[in-house]
Amino acid sequence: MLSLWCGFLSFCVLICAQPDDGKRYICRAVAVSGDAGCPVTLLPDLSAGGQEEELRNTVMQLRETIVQQKDTISKQLGTINELTTKLSLCASAASDRKSGKGGTWGKDKQNTMGDVPTDPNDSVDSLGKTMQGLKERLENLEQQQMRANLSGASFPSELRELLQRRLGELEKQLLKKVSSLEEEKSQLSNATAAYRLKTESTLNALVERISELEKGAGDFKSPEQFKLSLPQRTNYLYGRITKSLPEMYAFTLCMWIKSSASPGVGTPFSYGVPGQANEIVLIEWGNNPIELLINDKVAQLPLEVRDGKWHHICISWTTRDGQWDAYQDGDKLGAGDNLAAWHPIKPGGVIILGQEQDVVGGRFDAGQAFVGELSQVNIWDRVLKPAEIRSMANCSAYLAGNVVAWLPGSVEVFGRGASKRPLEVCQERLPNF
Repeated sequence: MLSLWCGFLSFCVLICAQPDDGKRYICRAVAVSGDAGCPVTLLPDLSAGGQEEELRNTVMQLRETIVQQKDTISKQLGTINELTTKLSLCASAASDRKSGKGGTWGKDKQNTMGDVPTDPNDSVDSLGKTMQGLKERLENLEQQQMRANLSGASFPSELRELLQRRLGELEKQLLKKVSSLEEEKSQLSNATAAYRLKTESTLNALVERISELEKGAGDFKSPEQFKLSLPQRTNYLYGRITKSLPEMYAFTLCMWIKSSASPGVGTPFSYGVPGQANEIVLIEWGNNPIELLINDKVAQLPLEVRDGKWHHICISWTTRDGQWDAYQDGDKLGAGDNLAAWHPIKPGGVIILGQEQDVVGGRFDAGQAFVGELSQVNIWDRVLKPAEIRSMANCSAYLAGNVVAWLPGSVEVFGRGASKRPLEVCQERLPNF
């Protein structure tokens, strides 16, 4: 039996021996009396494994291409959103400019396309650079499209058309903005020229005014020999003393005054400070007597000056008990006390000749305006002696104020018709001349 099996195996080896042609064969036992053709069953070709590997690699490449294309589309959508935002900012800035809210883009208004400077030339250059940058980005997108085409993935036509349309709209907006800035530059140039002409005209008027004042001052025989003339009762004719007052606890105010106005000569002198427009006021309005106001407290003075002649008047006051004295033509005509007692005269105010101040330096009332002539308005920070006042009133001496002195350069004149003129000699101003 053993010899029989050995013979059988030897037979199978002999009949199945074939040349090595790369194919695999399966041998099986057949009966001795059977067909000696040794039919075989072929296994699949070994090259099938290489095809499977190639298919797997192709699938992986397609997957990578899809991922890359997805990233490209995301970036392009981000670019479109960014460009849309920039376009909205441009439209918003243009709307603000038209509504006058911003004038020009200022330091507090930034945009992602760069800070647009206020200078139109800089704006045009900046917008040109922005356009160049957008074109470069478009070229980069086109290059990405070419790379996508080479990799076998198609660039979405809808996305490309949308991007080109957005860029076209943005370019139109930028060109419109450039035109607007160029027009603004032209208008600014015209406004600058007009402002320059106005400034030159104002400067020329000031030079002429200074020349007139210098010429007028040169006509006076001595610095104090001039008068302020206010011929009409208006709210725009007045004089202003350029110097202010210090803090004072006593003062003496003297002046030469001439008026025939009726009723009342008006307000020859007023001094206002912040918070109190009636710090010192000398006024005669209506049929009331001349009044002295200090810190808006009132005292009536027994003075009479509306006869059209020159009169020398002096008023002295001290904070101690609010004592006051009134002089006319060298004679003491009245006295009193309890006028703003213990109140110091506040510093840093405005002295107006010819108008009563409702606010510091302004808001004049024509009904309270002074009509006539004023001269040698002087202020001291003490109570003058009666002899000193009498010497000025009878022309035997002239005393200049140590706080405010009557000088041409310290008196400014406002309003057409108001003027500074030479003053008559002192003897001609005396009441009995």
